[in-house]
Amino acid sequence: MKNNEFLSFISLKDTIPESSYLHDLAVIKHLMNNDRLYFSNDVTFLVGENGSGKSTLIEAIAVAYGYNAEGGSRNFNFSTRNSHSDLCEKITISRKNHPKDGFFLRAESFYNVASNIDEIQATHNYGGISLHNQSHGESFLTLVQERFWGNGLYILDEPEAALSPMKLLTLMAEIDRLVKDNSQFIIATHSPILMAFPNALIYEITEGGIKKTNYKDTEHYQITRSFLENPERMLKYLFG
Repeated sequence: MKNNEFLSFISLKDTIPESSYLHDLAVIKHLMNNDRLYFSNDVTFLVGENGSGKSTLIEAIAVAYGYNAEGGSRNFNFSTRNSHSDLCEKITISRKNHPKDGFFLRAESFYNVASNIDEIQATHNYGGISLHNQSHGESFLTLVQERFWGNGLYILDEPEAALSPMKLLTLMAEIDRLVKDNSQFIIATHSPILMAFPNALIYEITEGGIKKTNYKDTEHYQITRSFLENPERMLKYLFG
């Protein structure tokens, strides 16, 4: 058992009614058919098309673990809009160890997190200046570099949304630093750069369910590689 296996697996504890939109999500079908989804590596990626349910699942994991639905740590309790699903109430989380730190970072509501940090006058934990006074990408990295203190469970939802390719490499270096400092990451992403992180567990979510896959076998990698190797051919196909 690794010391940083703060989240071991999740499973459904309640049935999902057929009338719920959750029932038809690939991630729910997997949990109903396979009982458990394991997080046995330092870094686990959830990848898949838009609408596959990866962000819904990662949000449910974060809320069930005690993090604020819009982002933040367990000490954040603000809400600008109650829009998260009730999946968090229907899953069971298996923990092997207890982290000293943790954070739920999601791209779509990062502005609200930054505003709340200003409101509670906690910028001293985030580099000493308001995250609003930095670019979107700079503020993302500042939060990771200044606020992720190690020995923690960090849950990230599409962090690539704010970052250039070069800054994604910086984020990967920070993830490596934190993993070496006894941390675990669960990340929903579309980025073929980010999911190249060494020794990561990759779950690809499709209509057929969830499967472990190798980096170069993911659809994200294959489409990106095909495009970069011959963009003219793909553009000709797209535009007719």
